[in-house]
Amino acid sequence: MYVADSRASTPAPASVEGTARPATAGRYRSTIAPTVLALGTVSLVTDVSSEMVTAVLPLYLVAGLGLSPLGFGLLDGVYNGFSAVVRLVGGHLADRGGARHKWVAGAGYALSALCKPLLLIAHTLTPIGLILAADRTGKGLRTAPRDALISLSSTPETRGRAFGVHRAMDTAGALLGPLAAFLILRATVDGYDAVFTVSFCVAVLGVLVLVLFVPSGGRTEPAAAPGARPTLRAALGLLADRGLRRITLCALLLGLATVSDSFVYLLLQRRLGVPDRWFALLPLGTAAAFLLLAVPLGRLADRWGRWRVFLAGHAALLLAYALLLASWHGTALPYAVLALHGTFYAATDGVLMAAASDSVPEALRSSGLALVQTGQAAARFACSLGFGAAWTLWGDRTALSVSAVALAVCAAYALTLRPFREAAA
Repeated sequence: MYVADSRASTPAPASVEGTARPATAGRYRSTIAPTVLALGTVSLVTDVSSEMVTAVLPLYLVAGLGLSPLGFGLLDGVYNGFSAVVRLVGGHLADRGGARHKWVAGAGYALSALCKPLLLIAHTLTPIGLILAADRTGKGLRTAPRDALISLSSTPETRGRAFGVHRAMDTAGALLGPLAAFLILRATVDGYDAVFTVSFCVAVLGVLVLVLFVPSGGRTEPAAAPGARPTLRAALGLLADRGLRRITLCALLLGLATVSDSFVYLLLQRRLGVPDRWFALLPLGTAAAFLLLAVPLGRLADRWGRWRVFLAGHAALLLAYALLLASWHGTALPYAVLALHGTFYAATDGVLMAAASDSVPEALRSSGLALVQTGQAAARFACSLGFGAAWTLWGDRTALSVSAVALAVCAAYALTLRPFREAAA
């Protein structure tokens, strides 16, 4: 199997200071496992599909179907947080049997693909909510097994870079998806229906790439110790580890103050008066910054420290909130906000998973990563509900001000925890 093959030759240990490291070890450390590249291709194709829908969904729901900010907040919370319910299930199923990571992830990708055409026949809050919940169930099933495959095919010293490469390829799809949605809306009469149809076709292609080109990920390591057997009890017992418990707490607290992407784009549209036909292009700015910075910041996290890069990413997000609240209306405002938004994702998304991997045994890698992802997804679900309600009651500026203060407080507390175990440079 690819995962076993990519890890079969263990690199030489770091030499004593002043002694040259063998060239073969340097070459090993600089390579990215084929599994990571294959999964990156799957994510690229799948993100083209999902971001086509995500780019038009806020406008479709608010302007097309007339939902209030509170109603949109409910649906957006479902879209971004419902996967928290099933992430632990997906992680546990992937760990059971050792080589099920690919097939559990594949089931998640397939379920999300099947939800795309159902948006063509749903026009009220309840059915749309159910469809989005099913779509996010698919995401919840696939995310932890996919990240576990990336982690298992990388060494601790290169995990930040491996996740950065994967997130960069994933974000390339996020960059192409809104662009495709924009072109389809301009070229067709029933633009939203056409977007949902093309999105389904692209999603099916992503599932095929996974089945045909991603290795199953069987492991050749010796059997895990009894305390690390892949059971639900053992998975929850991972929280006894002080480092992983603190990482999960940080992800949860910071997620409570992270305004969803859709609300950020709606706020930008209101501030700048962006016409509806240009709305689908706003996610391109975030995706472009993410794409350019994911690999450099992943490598920086491996060398400088994952905790420092992770907190710096949240500082970038806080600055983006400050710009949205400022009275400045210059032409550079949207570029600055979207660049900071993308920097936030590049410095936190893959870095968090790379850091969590250092605290989780291999036999429970999917379950351990799912614990962290569950806390983060549940917190963002609550944030979407709260932000939508605050917008409805107090207005968008007051709601964002509360979120900015909450993010600053949570980041200050997280600064005192320092939970990440830094891999040896």
